[in-house]
Amino acid sequence: MTRKINLNFMFVILVSVFLSVFFTAAVSYRLLRQEVFSNLSATARMIENLHLTEQMKNGGFVEPENELRITWIAADGAVLYDSYAGDALMENHGDRPEVIQAMESGEGMSSRESRTMERSIFFYARKTGDGSVIRIAKEAGSIFHIYRNILPAILLVAAGSFLVSMWFAKCLTRAFVRPIAQMADDMEHLENITAYKELDPFLELIRARQAEALKNVRIRKEFTANVSHELKTPLTSISGYAELIATGMASKKEGRHFAEEIHQNAQRLLVLINDILQLSQLDDTPEQQFTFEPVDLYELAVRCMEMMEPVAARHGVQLSLKGTPLMIYADGALIEELLYNLCDNAIRYNQKDGHVWMTVTDCLIIQDDGIGIPPEYQKRVFERFFRVDKSRSRKTGGTGLGLAIVKHIAQVHGAAISLDSDEGIGTTVRVKFPNIPRPIP
Repeated sequence: MTRKINLNFMFVILVSVFLSVFFTAAVSYRLLRQEVFSNLSATARMIENLHLTEQMKNGGFVEPENELRITWIAADGAVLYDSYAGDALMENHGDRPEVIQAMESGEGMSSRESRTMERSIFFYARKTGDGSVIRIAKEAGSIFHIYRNILPAILLVAAGSFLVSMWFAKCLTRAFVRPIAQMADDMEHLENITAYKELDPFLELIRARQAEALKNVRIRKEFTANVSHELKTPLTSISGYAELIATGMASKKEGRHFAEEIHQNAQRLLVLINDILQLSQLDDTPEQQFTFEPVDLYELAVRCMEMMEPVAARHGVQLSLKGTPLMIYADGALIEELLYNLCDNAIRYNQKDGHVWMTVTDCLIIQDDGIGIPPEYQKRVFERFFRVDKSRSRKTGGTGLGLAIVKHIAQVHGAAISLDSDEGIGTTVRVKFPNIPRPIP
């Protein structure tokens, strides 16, 4: 990773140095052109203001010593005087670009490159009051000539800039990579890593994920331990009673009682295994694999009440349902399980001649007038294998997983679940589902 970052920095630095040198030379050449044309313009104005054209006409003009070429051109393009050609006959200059511009607008400028001499010739022409044109020419180094002259300096500056930049780049790379390398070497102590502020959200995310992973590991360990304990209890009872029957130590009457105990513990074991399997399936199944579709919550509640009626009758509890149709986007089988567990819990932890009311409006409400839950336990009732009254749970056949399954199903559907309870008065559970329709994940 460090090498790749350094190579990227090297590429950026090289491109930056090249572009800097190129644009610096281009700007310098442009400033040179402006300076040359400015000087030539000043010279042309001076010649006109001092009426030096009369001296040119009479042959008394002294040629300048600064390598300027002065040409006096008539309005028809004929050359009246040229400081280089002297009295030699010269061709018509009326077609020169700078002369044409001067004739039209009062002044004209142009430059032409001499490839053999690697020089640029700059021309400035100025129209005088009598219609003639004074043209001043000067040779200067071309842009290629300038590049060649400053190349050693350019290379020296570029090399220095490159080396200094690479040193800074390596320092920045080390500073950038160091916290990441520390994380890779010691994921257990992320709190000791000092990072720059841009990396803080990333570190916080890793810490949160790590804490979540550790929490999941702890939950799974607790779950495994609880499962082992919960399975061991009925299996021990079944094994003990079966051994008494098998050894003939139990009388016929006792054998019938032991057989009933074996049957009850076997049923409890089956219910427990079923709940464990369902909870494990909810843990391991991605949300995308559930079958979400529009379902009527009230219709599912009616079916739940019909199914739970015999159970309620055995416990001496009356069931009541009211409400209106409510369409939700859900997995119907999971919602049926949620309704069953909530209703079953309300029945099991009720009293003789108690009541369970189920209401479907904009949410699901299940209320009972049972034994209630002490305030200190209300936040824990949705934990796996948690029981407020363990003796009553075993007596009624509760596994301690019903409300945990309810909570997990609510999370799968994005539903909010709340519980209110008063000890000795009853419990109310509310489940609020999201508005539909929502897209299938």
